[in-house]
Amino acid sequence: MLQTVLLPREIYASEEHKMMQQMIQDFITNEIIDQLDEWEKNGMVSREIWERAGELGLLCIDMPEKYGGSGLDFSFSALFIEELGREGITGVGFSLHSDIVAPYLLKYGTEAQKQKYLPQMATGKMITAIGMTEPNCGSDLKAITTNAVDKGDHYLVNGQKTFITNGYMSDMSIVAVKTHVGTDQEGVSLLLMESKWDGFEKGIPFKKIGMKAQDTCELFFDNVKVPKENLLGEEGQGFKIMMTELARERLTVGLNAIGGAEGAIEKTIAYTSSRTAFKQPIAGFQNTQFKLAECATQLQIHQAFLDRCTLLLSEHKLTAESASMAKYSATEMHGKVVDECLQLFGGYGYMWDYPIARMYADNRVARIYAGTNEIMKLLIARGLFKELFQAMKSNKKK
Repeated sequence: MLQTVLLPREIYASEEHKMMQQMIQDFITNEIIDQLDEWEKNGMVSREIWERAGELGLLCIDMPEKYGGSGLDFSFSALFIEELGREGITGVGFSLHSDIVAPYLLKYGTEAQKQKYLPQMATGKMITAIGMTEPNCGSDLKAITTNAVDKGDHYLVNGQKTFITNGYMSDMSIVAVKTHVGTDQEGVSLLLMESKWDGFEKGIPFKKIGMKAQDTCELFFDNVKVPKENLLGEEGQGFKIMMTELARERLTVGLNAIGGAEGAIEKTIAYTSSRTAFKQPIAGFQNTQFKLAECATQLQIHQAFLDRCTLLLSEHKLTAESASMAKYSATEMHGKVVDECLQLFGGYGYMWDYPIARMYADNRVARIYAGTNEIMKLLIARGLFKELFQAMKSNKKK
């Protein structure tokens, strides 16, 4: 019903996209939905679902085939993200694994690193995470204190990371560390760290407001020996790498948001069409019609913008500012849409058995992770006033 109102999505119009969309929907319906309660109780999904996604070719979709990926473009990854969002599936950390960790390895890893990790990641037998955030620095990545001391043929790592998606189930993590602390060469570097190594410990998964099936936890490093060959990219270039790759991460958050908004609207249309009050369907009231008309309009506008961003990313042209706009605006829209939709469910909208309740609890964090929306506004503003800030900086040097 919703699709009859919205313009067709040209980005997903090919036969290949349609076939993958059907496969994804079958995967969600037949192998995910019935497991949600169990996963929420356990605080994490099963390893089997990761391996099943790998069997279907749904992990590392846009990675080259020689590394085990499907060799498709990013639009297929975007489709998977949106379809999971439509059904409110937040426990499976597939996107972080495939769309954040894998691209880091592909772009900055050595051939040995790619051969060692990417094929295992594509099968789902190796689950990955990324360790940036620390308890005392939040979005300020330059302020991290986890450090790696150069010991010749290895680094000795000590420190702590928090709010790590896939953290408890992870087999390997890309970890941001400070190298050469207290010297002129001090900087942020990235290390590939395997959870089986001595001194690498995981905290108990956090009990969160939402995303209850997502294993988010802390990581602790106590004199962990990391071989020098596990340095990702060049020493001291970690912050630059992270800033470059954050555009893709923020776009994936925006894609999940528009998928989630679409799912919320669809479920609310179905509910209000069948639920009656005062001898007529709730959909018969003008307030219901107006609220859903507003929601559908905002969804359509954001779909058009996110489709454009997806194409730009596929062409390696997506700017940090555009990605920040996508993440900030889409997540704000998603939050408002889900809130309006829950209201139309009345008391039932507050019951956990109804998907809209899960959506309400789950989507709130999207305005915080991958950089808070306040940080997104700051990055957008820096782009707007770039010339002014450069001139001010130049004047200070004089």
